[in-house]
Amino acid sequence: MKISKHWQQYCIVSSMLRKTFILIFYFFIFWFDAQVRADDILGTWMTVENTASVKVYRSNNEFRAKVVWFDERLGSGKPMNSRLDTQNVDPELRKRKVIGMEILEGLTFNPATSSWENGTIYDGSSGRYWDSSVTLNKDGTLKVRGYWKVKWIGKSLIFKRVNPGTFKKL
Repeated sequence: MKISKHWQQYCIVSSMLRKTFILIFYFFIFWFDAQVRADDILGTWMTVENTASVKVYRSNNEFRAKVVWFDERLGSGKPMNSRLDTQNVDPELRKRKVIGMEILEGLTFNPATSSWENGTIYDGSSGRYWDSSVTLNKDGTLKVRGYWKVKWIGKSLIFKRVNPGTFKKL
């Protein structure tokens, strides 16, 4: 049985198109999978020193974080649920509880840099607010940077993602 030339050409082209499509499909899967997405920081995070835990959430188009746990042995030693924001420069805010307090706000995702920028972070130990940015490291940790005017004048904290029940057991 003899196969026509047109049929052979059709089979070759069809095979090439199928292989090209598969190659493009795999490229897009790996490319999109490797990209950082805005919601990748959502969830519960704990400092690598296991001293405090925050919940990062989205409110409209900005990302925020609030305190959900901290080591009661630090600071005054008062229980978590009764500890107040005593260092705040605003006397009215000194009455608010540390648990549930928002400490990070205003972050917006910048896809060009794969980072969250233009935020404000609250330092409870001094009662001051600082500019902030957040990046997701390749190892899955979260780098939160608080700085004054320029990013190289500041301090960074590293957080690891945790299950919300983890910090209750510490």
